[in-house]
Amino acid sequence: MSAFGSVAVLGLGLMGRGITQTIAQAGVPVTALEVDRARLDAGERAIGDFLAEGVRRGKVTEQQRTQVLGRIGLTTDVEHLADADLVIEAVMENREVKIDILTRVADVVGPNTVIVTNTSALSVTDLAAALPNPGRIAGLHFFNPAPLMPVVEVVAAMQSDPGVVDRLAEFVDAIGKTAVRVKDRPGFLVNRLLMPYLNDVVAELDAELATAEDIDTALKLGLGYRMGPLELLDLIGLDTHHHATGSAYRATLDPQYAPPPLLAQMVAAGYHGRKTGRGFRVGRNTKESMS
Repeated sequence: MSAFGSVAVLGLGLMGRGITQTIAQAGVPVTALEVDRARLDAGERAIGDFLAEGVRRGKVTEQQRTQVLGRIGLTTDVEHLADADLVIEAVMENREVKIDILTRVADVVGPNTVIVTNTSALSVTDLAAALPNPGRIAGLHFFNPAPLMPVVEVVAAMQSDPGVVDRLAEFVDAIGKTAVRVKDRPGFLVNRLLMPYLNDVVAELDAELATAEDIDTALKLGLGYRMGPLELLDLIGLDTHHHATGSAYRATLDPQYAPPPLLAQMVAAGYHGRKTGRGFRVGRNTKESMS
């Protein structure tokens, strides 16, 4: 049984809709908030399409698809979130944007409502410091695609009440994921280890150590990874990785997090991976892209 009876998700972008679907599939009612009806409709369609693909593959039934969609409420009015037991923020990775929506939500929900951020790059402690009752603030870092990725990092901010962290870990388990508790450090655990690795790969590609295809093949076969690092960057989004690793570098001044020049050039050129149809492995190859 979930530690929270009703959940609200702020944002129906890529991560928000994945989190919303995950919670609804676990049998928990969830209300998603967006800035306008068009974005709500787009997010709902994307969830429906994801579930339809699951039906096609035999992973879910048509009845289950209908039931999941029936557990999802949609709203553009923050007042409709007043009864939520848990609020999960999944808006763009911008401190001011996050604080704005979290402040508005904190003014509406009850004093004991737990509020968490899905940020992968910003400090949860910093966000909590800007909100009332910071003891109820923590992080739940889902991975993309949220319905399929089995792990969720439960991030304890400096102010987080230990009881809140315990309830969040129970909630993660209840929705069928594995909770890993981590401290609030730049990149948390997974990305803190992943970002330098991906940066090194991009640097070696730029140095022409091997082709993008051969780098991915070698690391998949040599290390047993399911996806090569450059394929992974295309999936994550080059812009997303650039923002995350840049944030970690600014927070730590550790050179291993400094975004490599080729990554910055690709982002500036608008080559963001799968989302734009051009990246390290999708669309034109790197050498063609830079010519």
